[in-house]
Amino acid sequence: MTPRGHHQHQHRHPHIRHTGKRLRHFLKPDGRKVHIASSPDEADLFNKARSSMSQDDFDLVILGSPEHIEALRGTHAYHEERYKKLKAENGDLAQEFERVIRELDVMSAELHMVSAHAVQLDANFSKYGYSAHLRTKEEPDDPVSSDEPAFENEAWDAERKHGSTMRFYQKPIVRQYFHKGLLWRAKEAQEVASYELFIDLFYVGIIAIAGDTAAEHPTGESLLRFAITFIMGWKFWGDIGLLMSWFDSDDVLRRCSVLFILTCLLGFTTNMASAFEQTYTPLVAFYLAARLFMTTSMFWYAWSIPMVRGSMIGNGVISLIPAALWIGSIHIEAPANQGLIWVAILFDLFGNSIMIFFQRAGPTRAKLIPNKMKESLEFFPGTNIEHRIERTNAFVTLVFGSCVLGLLYQSHVEMGINAFFGKAVLGLIQAFVFNWIYFEIDSFNLHTHAIRRHVFSALTWFSIHLPFVMSFVLSASALAVLVRAHDCPDAPLESLFETFIPRSEDHITQGLRWFYCGGLGISLFCLSVISFTHTHRNIPNQRLRKVTRLLFRVAVSIVIVSLARADFNSLQLVASTTGLMVCVLIVELVGMSCWGENIFWEEKCTRDRPSYEANCRVRREEIDKSVKDGTVLNVEEIARREGGEKGGVATV
Repeated sequence: MTPRGHHQHQHRHPHIRHTGKRLRHFLKPDGRKVHIASSPDEADLFNKARSSMSQDDFDLVILGSPEHIEALRGTHAYHEERYKKLKAENGDLAQEFERVIRELDVMSAELHMVSAHAVQLDANFSKYGYSAHLRTKEEPDDPVSSDEPAFENEAWDAERKHGSTMRFYQKPIVRQYFHKGLLWRAKEAQEVASYELFIDLFYVGIIAIAGDTAAEHPTGESLLRFAITFIMGWKFWGDIGLLMSWFDSDDVLRRCSVLFILTCLLGFTTNMASAFEQTYTPLVAFYLAARLFMTTSMFWYAWSIPMVRGSMIGNGVISLIPAALWIGSIHIEAPANQGLIWVAILFDLFGNSIMIFFQRAGPTRAKLIPNKMKESLEFFPGTNIEHRIERTNAFVTLVFGSCVLGLLYQSHVEMGINAFFGKAVLGLIQAFVFNWIYFEIDSFNLHTHAIRRHVFSALTWFSIHLPFVMSFVLSASALAVLVRAHDCPDAPLESLFETFIPRSEDHITQGLRWFYCGGLGISLFCLSVISFTHTHRNIPNQRLRKVTRLLFRVAVSIVIVSLARADFNSLQLVASTTGLMVCVLIVELVGMSCWGENIFWEEKCTRDRPSYEANCRVRREEIDKSVKDGTVLNVEEIARREGGEKGGVATV
């Protein structure tokens, strides 16, 4: 590897721009154009179109082929020789020309960095939606000479990290933070660490224990206990992800901290089944050990990072309130302790909203907040959108996958194609449809993600995932019992393996029906709310608008819940709910297509001409005048005019 100090002595062409994109065509020295096909298939298509052209004044090569390389080398040699000749003929003028181009490149890159459309955020905006309140923050770099391109600086910095070692302790830094209405974040996307995915593996056990325990005795009391233990387990996951997203500290101490929390989670999991008979005290003890450790971490971050000290102290103090309530619930007999438990749960889930109330205070609320408190809360950490979405997607995938495991049973006959197998297939279809809708249909044509759209939509998106996951787990646990039940025709008990025979029910209780239908219907309703929090692009000539499709989902969710009162056997119940879920999928697929478009195979449609809607307080006259004069509207000025969150709807 070449030392950095030696770069300035190497010969380079500063006028060459590294755009990160491959050439699609270039000119040979004789003026003949060379088109580059990325694959042989593309070359064949191009040749077919070429045969209908009247002119044939260009060459066609395949990317990476010998012809492509030869043409590039010949053209490169020609321009290299021409460059040397011009430099020899013009001398100082050529050097001055190079210097001017080099300075222009540096200034252009700097202007793009400080603009609202910084290049580091282009991909982020494309995936999650544009925000005029987002900026990138840069770490101070080593001083470099002005003739060193930014591309080489970044390449050197990336290469230098390959030889670094992991320290026991590294001072944490804030990944992103809010300040006076702007979100400042690092330019690079935050990746999910391997140990974060390792944490998710624990939740396979939590889901299985909590769901199976509730489904074995489907009563109101079991539902209450399931909700309490599942929410406590969810809080473990949320706390870990929050601190990972807020602060960057890639050291040994952080991994030891994660290991300690995992140990607490392990102890919590081992006490879930009998939590409300004998093991409630150790269950709460392990939970509080992890929660108080997170509180201590917040106070530590407050001491080590003065910029966000006020926010961290506030969050730490708020987390102490439910801790006191949990301790009090240990010393009160059930069911009298339910009051303390649910108040503590509400504080655990929504306590951070109190800080948001102060941090995002409007003009009216700001008058009620002391100036000293407002100054201490000027900086507060923000959630990294990529990290949070990837972590949530990974967890939802884990939930779908672990629930499919409950459908697995063992057959004891030579040909086991019977009602047991049919119910398992129907359950698999349900899980697959949910996965299809969540990850593909609701992510298709996304304009602005809920986290970036508005603070209220972001909080809704964060909060609604808990009832979504919890209801789906409850429904899947009940479905596992329905699959093994032998209350329907063509379900011989002797066809099951001997270990599954005692677990097979001869009739379905009303409580189990409510667990299954209620959980499935609520999860579908929550899925509708999740989709509603996003903003999707409007496609002209679309068969069904988004609101219409979501209303159909809500209607189907109500029907599914009402099926709990139907006198169906297990096969009829599972088949009915699966049919309704497939109907939702069909409505989504057909409704998202365009009128005049063949939904079975690809034909020309107007998808390439979408219309966009944006919330901005700008008059039609301003837009017309801007177009007429050839000027550019100042997005930041419009954002300040509308206060950053409110405004009329204008179609652009």
